[in-house]
Amino acid sequence: MTELIIAALLIVSPSIWLYNRLIRDRNQVQAAWSDIDVQLMRRHDLVPQLVATVKAYSSYEKSTMQAVTELRTRSEAASHLPEKARLEAEIESGIQRLILTAEDYPDLKADNNFRQLQTELTTIEDHIQYARRFYNGSVRIYNTRIQSFPHLLIARPFHFHAAEFFEVQDDSERASPQVELH
Repeated sequence: MTELIIAALLIVSPSIWLYNRLIRDRNQVQAAWSDIDVQLMRRHDLVPQLVATVKAYSSYEKSTMQAVTELRTRSEAASHLPEKARLEAEIESGIQRLILTAEDYPDLKADNNFRQLQTELTTIEDHIQYARRFYNGSVRIYNTRIQSFPHLLIARPFHFHAAEFFEVQDDSERASPQVELH
């Protein structure tokens, strides 16, 4: 009887440990996504302020401002990660165009509110890049575990599924934003 209990513990204990490790990794991926989401919301909150400040100085940039605002709305509604990543890359590009508008408006470059928004935007973009790297690292670890022996013996029956990476879609989106601080 004791041998049966010991044998059962030798089989069950590693399974419990593997299962808990997969849960911890999955939770890490979810927490990392939450970090990205917080930074994207900070960016989304900044966009209307930036648009309003630029709008005060320019009238011909309306199409860019409208496009950025529309992309922000679509990104907030996106539930599929690759779509959200694509929209966020487009927002980044639109914000870059808004910032470059300052080159045509010396008064805008001197505006304290605009400079503060530029600084905040740069900080947010840095945080987004860090959060993306952390998230993608968490996804890599999690995906490797659920696909590797012996974890896959637990992952498959308990329906652990691979997480999606948060990555840019094409080479034009891989370029870093050219935000100039003056």
